[in-house]
Amino acid sequence: MNNEQPIIVGLDIGTTKIAAIAGRKNEFGKLEIIGFGRANSNGVKHGQVLNIDETIKAIRMALDNCYASNPNLEVSEVYVGIAGHHIKSLQTRGDIVRHQTEEEISQKEIDQLIADQYKTYIPAGDQIIDVIPQEFTVDNFQNIPNPIGYGGVKVGANFHIITGDKNAIRNINRAVEKSQLRTKDLVLQPLASSAAVMAQEDLEAGVAIVDIGGGTTDLAVFYEGILKHTVVIPFGGENITNDIKTGLGVLKMQAEQMKVQFGSALSNEAKANAVITIPGLRGMPTKEISVKNLANIIQARMSEIMDFVTFHLKQVGLDNKMLNGGIVLTGGGSQLKHLIQLTEYVTGLNARIGYPNEHLAPGHIEELAKPTYATCIGLILKGYSDYEHNRKQFETKYQKLDVPPALKKQVAKQEELLSEEDSQADKVRNRKGLKDFWGKFKLTLIDLFKEEEDRAL
Repeated sequence: MNNEQPIIVGLDIGTTKIAAIAGRKNEFGKLEIIGFGRANSNGVKHGQVLNIDETIKAIRMALDNCYASNPNLEVSEVYVGIAGHHIKSLQTRGDIVRHQTEEEISQKEIDQLIADQYKTYIPAGDQIIDVIPQEFTVDNFQNIPNPIGYGGVKVGANFHIITGDKNAIRNINRAVEKSQLRTKDLVLQPLASSAAVMAQEDLEAGVAIVDIGGGTTDLAVFYEGILKHTVVIPFGGENITNDIKTGLGVLKMQAEQMKVQFGSALSNEAKANAVITIPGLRGMPTKEISVKNLANIIQARMSEIMDFVTFHLKQVGLDNKMLNGGIVLTGGGSQLKHLIQLTEYVTGLNARIGYPNEHLAPGHIEELAKPTYATCIGLILKGYSDYEHNRKQFETKYQKLDVPPALKKQVAKQEELLSEEDSQADKVRNRKGLKDFWGKFKLTLIDLFKEEEDRAL
């Protein structure tokens, strides 16, 4: 265990669930989960905190469950994911003329260039959440991924600026603060999810990450290693559940259970004569629901979401000939049966499920390797990116905390694991030369869960 590393906590405030995960990197650069808790979310609609009191209750319950998994854990500050249809993005350009031209370009100058973009004019009522540099230029040289160490007079860059509604941001911060926590940083959820499920070669090939949550579907598009586009689509798993509830005349709880257990994103794959029997309410007769009808409702809404994805890809000129990495589906909604086939049919792109397990240390509980927790694990990775570049002050007071047995499966000795990593390294697709999504630090991570991923696919 590398006890010199800080423990970083990701807090995913979603429409259907709130998750708190505490993690720390071990000596192999992988995340060991120190604490994990979740709670049902009631105060969030379409990714936005509306009822602050209900959200506070859910955050506290998730924290209590996190403390229950590790009683020695202390949490004071968190990285928080943000989504909602109020999120917007714009492209800007920034340049600075250097004073110390006899010296190489430094990180300090790049930080200044980024800081200047926070002065960009945006509409009243909005607030800048993040400024993400794309390609840099030094004098007449263009498309430079990282200009540090170059020499030149003028350095500039194109930037992707993410903005959100001030009130929506204030509501998130208030809910976190009233839960006796401090927001270390707000991170756009599709970027956090991308960090958790992507390797650098995926980003360079061109890929669209589609994170299907409860209230929203978040899209992040990368091409040649650069973030090209982000958008939050205001439809998600809750919309499908509500469609089932209305279309089939059942309770919301029953609609959710049917979606998870019997739902399919392709009606052609559903058996025509299969029915689901639902008990009647208060002496009413039982109700029989056609599995085919259930699939028709799910397919209609999922097709609509994928039409939005296709529309936004065309908006930025990245159609099916450009994105060689295809579409990566993540989030809780990605676990719908036959969703990969529907996605490929609607978008014309190859699709697969993105799992966050490649960043996790061996021995974690299987629950955390689900796409549902991609955002939360990505938030921890964002925290480590900040920590390793001294972008924020970090406390390292939890130095003797171990991974509790409840969060750890029985695994072989470390030597056996390492030899297993070596033997599997050649088999793992798209994992060679793995670099972190944030493009700031390198990790050597090997996917130990390939067999599990194959089964899930």
